[in-house]
Amino acid sequence: MTLVEFLHPLKAATNRDICLAALYFQQRYESVGEATVDGLRALLRRGKVKNAKNMNVADVLSKAAPYVHQAGKQGQRILWALTASGQDRVRELLQLPANDVEIENDVATLDALVNTVPDKDVADYLHEAVKCLQVNALRATVVFLWSAVTKEVRDRVFANGASVVDAAVAKHDKSPRRKAISKSDDLTYVKEKLLIQIASDLGVFDSNEKGVLEGCLDLRNKCGHPGKYNPGPKKVSSFIEDVIGIVFK
Repeated sequence: MTLVEFLHPLKAATNRDICLAALYFQQRYESVGEATVDGLRALLRRGKVKNAKNMNVADVLSKAAPYVHQAGKQGQRILWALTASGQDRVRELLQLPANDVEIENDVATLDALVNTVPDKDVADYLHEAVKCLQVNALRATVVFLWSAVTKEVRDRVFANGASVVDAAVAKHDKSPRRKAISKSDDLTYVKEKLLIQIASDLGVFDSNEKGVLEGCLDLRNKCGHPGKYNPGPKKVSSFIEDVIGIVFK
């Protein structure tokens, strides 16, 4: 995620809130806790903020209490940093979870992905995953994101043509009751593990990607079926990284 992506949802926000968000991004994702007025202005310009060059950043910061404080000096220049209230304000503005930085980063990553996906059904599943992640509903996040993956994989598989896909399915499914594949929706009758195998057979994924996706499917099944299993933030973050890197690259 870039600074431009992080600030984009705030393009209509006040100068104060945009400055707070820029400081937050620098603190969270670049491990820099303070900034001078000139340093913050450079951040705003890097984030493609309109009128950043002419913004009176010093005045904005001086009036931004209790969200910022003077953290020290760099020579004769004041160093400004977010307070805990400032961090909460940015999380509120961007609907970011407060409990885990990995989840926070994944929210922004998925949110950015939604805007690049042309298929409305896939985008809707991704949007649902974002909403679940924002409230720390990790099992539901996995389930909705995998639904988006399944729809995307079906479409990519079917792009090879109905006859080719039907032959690929028949190679693995010898059941006399197997439904012939004549349209994309017919792939909804194909089990997801077999769908991944067929995608690999048709060159949609290589063998390593196939193996990773099978592991992701296993996590989805654990999250989607009644039980006590509850994945942690790092496990879900790894799941998100894998499926985006393989399916939505």
